[in-house]
Amino acid sequence: MASSNSVPVVLVISLVISCFVIAFGGNFHQDFDITWGDGRGKILNNGQLLTLSLDKASGSGFQSKYEYLFGKIDMQLKLVPGNSAGTVTAYYLSSQGSTHDEIDFEFLGNLSGDPYILHTNVFSQGKGNREQQFYLWFDPTADFHTYSILWNPQRIIFSVDGTPIREFKNAESLGVAYPKNQPMRIYSSLWNADDWATRGGLVKTDWNEAPFTASYRNFNANACVLSSSSCTSSSSNSWLNEEMDSTSQQRLKWVQKNYMIYNYCSDSKRFSQGLPPECAINTTA
Repeated sequence: MASSNSVPVVLVISLVISCFVIAFGGNFHQDFDITWGDGRGKILNNGQLLTLSLDKASGSGFQSKYEYLFGKIDMQLKLVPGNSAGTVTAYYLSSQGSTHDEIDFEFLGNLSGDPYILHTNVFSQGKGNREQQFYLWFDPTADFHTYSILWNPQRIIFSVDGTPIREFKNAESLGVAYPKNQPMRIYSSLWNADDWATRGGLVKTDWNEAPFTASYRNFNANACVLSSSSCTSSSSNSWLNEEMDSTSQQRLKWVQKNYMIYNYCSDSKRFSQGLPPECAINTTA
């Protein structure tokens, strides 16, 4: 992705609220709360590692202590190994309420030897139905990989290990709402979704394989952080106007040509009255 020299800044984002920018990262105790799971979520290694577990009784989840309004969010994940069919590991940004905004990574488990499906979606003002799905070009259970969300007033870019896989551009000029007014927290959860997650629910979770565990490390956020009525702190703001350079655009096309398995903007059967208007500017390979 294109980048610029990092300089400490204190800036005002006039679109919404006055805002300072901060870098977070390095300690899960400082940045996150485990919110459910009755001990199945754990922060280990002096705050350097977080694990979520799922068994037949319950899954688990965590959320960020802070709310963000625009930023670059990185997290390294190692997904549930082996037979993960029926399980979903969700990692996403979301606000609250019926008109919420949301930016989703969801990892849909599968039988041993079959690939995970990476499911992405963007909600604005409560409206989603913007799914794109991908296979990955590596085994996401063998090691940690970096999953990133760049969110600025012009675009949302999903990346894996620095390679962009999806861009959702601001299409307000076409009458499409864009996430820009609602600060969002980071959430993650590991849960049982065997009614739909693997082959439409045909493959069920094998509880003999439990507990299932996903691991997280190296969280980093260069982002506008909401505190009371304003956003405060400091760091680089290169993400605020970041866009893909020609190399990143070629990498995006490579991923979408070779690894995309579903794109709502190509689903004319589903959208028989016409594709959503943002599809006109969110072109793919």
